[in-house]
Amino acid sequence: MGSLHKFSFVILMLCYTTLASAQYVKYKDPKQPVSVRVKDLLSRMTLAEKIGQMTQIERENATAEQISKYFIGSVLSGGGSVPAPQASPQAWASMVDEMQKGALSTRLGIPIIYGIDAVHGHNNVYKATIFPHNVGLGATRDPELVKKIGEATALEVRATGIPYVFAPCVAVCRDPRWGRCYESYSEDPKVVQSFTTLISGLQGDVPSNDVGRPYVGGSKKVAACAKHYVGDGGTVKGINENNTIIDTHGLMTIHMPPYYNSVIRGVSTVMVSYSSWNGVKMHANHHLITDFLKNKLRFRGFVISDWQGIDRITSPPHKNYSYSIEAGIGAGIDMIMVPYTYTEFIDDLTEQVNNKIIPMSRIDDAVYRILRVKFTMGLFESPFSDSSLANELGKQEHRELAREAVRKSLVLLKNGKSSYSPVLPLPKKAGKILVAGSHADDLGRQCGGWTITWQGQPGNNITAGTTILSGIKATVDPSTTVVYSENPDSSVVAGDKYDYAIVVVGEPPYAEGFGDNLNLTIPEPGPSVIQTVCGSVKCVVVLVSGRPLVVEPYIGGMDAFVAAWLPGTEGQGVADVLFGDYGFTGKLSRTWFRSADQLPMNVGDAHYDPLFPFGYGLTTAAAHS
Repeated sequence: MGSLHKFSFVILMLCYTTLASAQYVKYKDPKQPVSVRVKDLLSRMTLAEKIGQMTQIERENATAEQISKYFIGSVLSGGGSVPAPQASPQAWASMVDEMQKGALSTRLGIPIIYGIDAVHGHNNVYKATIFPHNVGLGATRDPELVKKIGEATALEVRATGIPYVFAPCVAVCRDPRWGRCYESYSEDPKVVQSFTTLISGLQGDVPSNDVGRPYVGGSKKVAACAKHYVGDGGTVKGINENNTIIDTHGLMTIHMPPYYNSVIRGVSTVMVSYSSWNGVKMHANHHLITDFLKNKLRFRGFVISDWQGIDRITSPPHKNYSYSIEAGIGAGIDMIMVPYTYTEFIDDLTEQVNNKIIPMSRIDDAVYRILRVKFTMGLFESPFSDSSLANELGKQEHRELAREAVRKSLVLLKNGKSSYSPVLPLPKKAGKILVAGSHADDLGRQCGGWTITWQGQPGNNITAGTTILSGIKATVDPSTTVVYSENPDSSVVAGDKYDYAIVVVGEPPYAEGFGDNLNLTIPEPGPSVIQTVCGSVKCVVVLVSGRPLVVEPYIGGMDAFVAAWLPGTEGQGVADVLFGDYGFTGKLSRTWFRSADQLPMNVGDAHYDPLFPFGYGLTTAAAHS
């Protein structure tokens, strides 16, 4: 019986070892190199599983069942697409985790990568810290500050269980008539290049031996996305999604440079632009996507389309969807932001591969790149949210960082009617001061577009934050009376004996094509408020806008003029500098034109006659009070 027992034990052990080796799956082993894991997983995948990985669908129609059924690789929130109004971080994380369970229930268990626009902080989420938009950050000339903003944004995004952001926008905006100009750091490619530090803040610093490969340094970092490739900021008259007419040298020296730095910093993804280059849609441009970005720049992450980006290859959009798929995938786009008609996309692409219209090698390249990013960022090991990060959203330290960014972004363009009589910094102690204008006490207006909703919206209930008026009230001496009147009557202004006035006016919130504007004047009643107040009282005008506007007709009447851009939720930063707790240091990252008929006009142009040149900005010392 003893030897029989021993024999049975050996047989049992052999069976167990065979079973264990059968259960060992290379791609599930974190000790294996990423390339080994990707190749092993790719070799096991069916065509349906591969095409699923290439499909990104909108949150609205993404259930765990649909994700599982179609092997969906990615889900996104479009601008303003939220699980519920004012949803908590826990509600966001729970929604993403439920979707993730659907993905992990599939045969191969490939996790989804959930993406969201976090373009000035985690801007879709209620009570997140909203940082200044890029046009203001460009004026700081402080790439290290922007890296810290990336780090804070990554934590706030991870607080909601999301691992991927569609940022930074590295557009070089050459015409402020474009409605996305505030998403661009500068008209100067060198300035834009310097701010690719945001990528390192979001993703972590790429290890020196890994330069050029996608990199995400763990579960407190997020995958980034350089966008919109390429030339989005150079369209005719700044018309959104239009045609960038420029020679190869111009494209390579003005619009391409930020992508060199983005690839070196290990950016995980690149989003293609809706725009065209010399009449060819970027979403169909094989030369620039495959030959240049992938092969010449050796970009190793994945290329993603914009929202319905391949649909817009044709006019009208979606007119010939099978052609759009052939052209877009053929150009080298790896993941398609469908976002709604995903069964049509999957069916059409499947048919094209089966009919050899699109080669399997192209599909394998796309999926290889998507899986490379997913393995690199640790999604297979940590597919779910980390509840311990929930308190990172809107954290006080992040708000302090945003307030610092506001201070450094302010550009002082005029200080006194003569240089011998500066008006700023303002005295905190005064009898009575007037604060006027539509933007003085409006959180939504000072945040701009891409805030809670896609277009943004006026009002103080939009999210948590501090208006410029609240900041002023918190800064002045308790004995100073602050009177606020959005649009005061001239007789009241003249009769009330104010020591000085602060007028805060500007643009309404807007995003993308809704912000395209051919005249760039200050919206009414802004100009009349400036003239009414500045005609009677010593006044400081603060302009809240996504770009320079026409101010030449009014500037003579102003005692001081400050460009505040779109400062975000921390309006206290404006008051910090107006009253001298900190000095003005910001420099224009854009040329301030006199009139829109000068446009486009950029630094270095032969006919350069600005109101204020690129790089201009008066400075003040901090007042020691």
